[in-house]
Formats: sequence, C-alpha cells, structure tokens
Amino acid sequence: MKYLKVLAFTHKQIELKELGKLVICQEDLNAKLQQVKLHFGISELFYLATCNRVEFVMATTQQVDKAFAEKFISFLNMGLCSHYLGTFMNAASIYEDREALNHLLRTSCSLESLVVGEKEILAQLRKAYEKGKEAGLTGDYLRMVMNCVVKTAKEVYTHTNISKNPISVVSLAYRKLKDLKLCSNARILIIGAGETNRNISKYLQKHKFSNFVIFNRTIAKAQLLAADLNGEAHGLKELKAYKGGFDVIITCTSATEPIITPEIYTSLLAGETGRKTIVDLAIPNDTAPEVLEQYPVNFIEVHSLNEVAKRNLQERYCELVHAEAIIDQNITEFLLQLKQRRVEIAMRKVPEKIKEIRSTALNTVFVDEVQGLDEQSREILEKVINYMEKKYISVPMVMAKDILIREN
Repeated sequence: MKYLKVLAFTHKQIELKELGKLVICQEDLNAKLQQVKLHFGISELFYLATCNRVEFVMATTQQVDKAFAEKFISFLNMGLCSHYLGTFMNAASIYEDREALNHLLRTSCSLESLVVGEKEILAQLRKAYEKGKEAGLTGDYLRMVMNCVVKTAKEVYTHTNISKNPISVVSLAYRKLKDLKLCSNARILIIGAGETNRNISKYLQKHKFSNFVIFNRTIAKAQLLAADLNGEAHGLKELKAYKGGFDVIITCTSATEPIITPEIYTSLLAGETGRKTIVDLAIPNDTAPEVLEQYPVNFIEVHSLNEVAKRNLQERYCELVHAEAIIDQNITEFLLQLKQRRVEIAMRKVPEKIKEIRSTALNTVFVDEVQGLDEQSREILEKVINYMEKKYISVPMVMAKDILIREN
C-alpha cells in the first residue's frame, strides 16, 4: 500500500466555480499526464475531474506533500496565477496508503459526494481509469486498486439502502407523475426553460413522452428546449391565448406572482372538463391557490417534494455505517490480495530458474550418465523430472499463499 497516493481538490474545501480552473483540456490531457509521470518518476497515474472534484490517483514512491503538490500542479501548466495556486494548495487533500484506498472507496460509493447515494461518481471513476489505461498511464497496481473500488461500490449499492430513495426534487416529481400512468402521447405544457424544467424534461424524453409545448419569457431558450424535445416553442405572453389543450402542466419560473391564474387556466382548458395534472416546482408556486379550489387537479408541488427529499436524505445517512463496514471489509481483503500478488510477481522467475537447473543437470552435470541410459530409462527419467519441475514451481507459491492467509 505504500505506493498509493491521491492528491484531491474537492467541493469540501473549494467553491465549485473555482474548481473549473483545475480541469485539464481533454486534448492536452494524455500528453500532460505522460510528461508529469516521467518528470516526477511516477509509476502509474490517472486523473479524475467532475463537477465537484479534481483528483490525481498515483502509484509512486515519491513523498507526496504540499510542496510536491505545488510542483506537480505548476508543472501541469494550467495557467494559474500565484494567488489561485496558493489557494488551491491550502485546500488540497493528500491521502496515502490505506487512507488513500479508503478515500477512493468512499468516493466510489458516493460517501464523499455532494449528494450521498448518487451513483454517477462510480461511472466517472471507471471512465477516468479506463482513459488512463488506454493512454498507457496505469499498470498492474492501479488495476488491482480499481478492481477493489468497483467491487466495493457495487456491494454498497446492492446491500445497503444508500441510493434506494431519490432525494432530488426533479426525480421525486417525475416518480409522482409516473404513478399517474399517463400515455406517452400526453399533451405536456412546459412553462419555463430553466435548469429544473430541462432536467425533468430529460426524464420525460427518456421514458418516451413526445408531445411538448414550451413557454418561456426568453423565446430563444424556449426554442432550445423545444429543439431537444422536438416540440413547439412560444413566448410566455402567448400562454393565455394557447388553445391546443393539455393533460399536464409542468411549471418552474422565477416569477413572484402566480403564472397560472384561474383566468389563464380556464383558457388553457379550451372547454375540457376532465382532471388535469400540474407539476409546480417554482418557489413561490406559479399556480394560484384559486385554481386548485375551483378545478379538479392532480397537484404536485415543490414543498411536499422537499419534505420527502429531506426524509430520504436522512435515511441515506443512516446507511453510512453499513457502507463503511463494507468498505473496511474490502480494504482488509485487498491488503491480502496485494500481498499475494507481490508473492506472485516475486516468484515469476522461479519457473525460469528451475528450467535452467534442469538444463544444466541434463546437459552438463550428468550428461555422461544420461547418455549412457537406454531409451526407456531416458523416458522414465524425463517423466520424473517433468513431474518434479511442475511441483517445484507450484508448491512454493501455494505455501506462500497459505502463510499469508494464516497471518491474516
């Protein structure tokens, strides 16, 4: 474990908007990492960059401290001024040995994420490693580390409830909408083209909903979202004149007064009288209370969703102790596997040495005696030597593994 080091910059110490300054352009990434690997004598290396962390995972005998980190980042030539370089160095987290493995396992299980239980980080870690592997930056040691990382994360996600219940308002809103069992051609009006509505529209599109009309104050943003959804785009002022009917309204704007007033809702109904659905994710709500009083509506709103999200988040945190037990168990197993692997590597030359001894015995030391044997005796001798050669190769390996297992 003495070779594993992690240099990390995360949301815990650095503002998200500042982390972007540490992101390396993909076009330059492999060349820069190859250069830094060679310059600092690092055996293996890969680089992880997400929206809330930038990390360098390495196998090296180098002492990795703040002084090394500053030289390392400076060599990467990211164009950081001295002020930002100093800020990042003060915020850098450095992990070594068992602590480094523990950090990687916690990260892969989302215990270090902004949102505990979100699985995206595991895929991001795997992708980062695979890119490093393809570029020839990693080797056998980090391969074993990543096998442990993936195995541990899968066990945590499978055997705990850390990711079972959604905690984002958007995913909760979609689940409630899904429970209504709408047909995929349901008429969906989207009011507002901000991030929240863009995110929920991705869920809808993924699940084959296809009938969208988007309204937004800035028509250009409505057009962008409409292009993604293959829908219509209108300015928000056109809402009160729209007569195309609807089954669902999804609304999230920054308006301080209700957008969906009784007058506008009546107009949007276009004479239809059935129960409709409103998903209102705005704060304050875009829907006037009178609409809910006067009309039959399935109303999904942000306040109740937030309460569910908080409960679900608390449940996730209750699962941390189970996740950490799985992590500890996997670290213990990995340390044994690492010792076994080192024995395997150390003993790779045993077969070659035994073959050399065999050749010397038959062709030099006992050459006269062997040549004096008849053909049948030579065959028997060959069989005996082959048998002993195989045993001499396998027995030390088995014994070494048994010793390691008994020690642990």
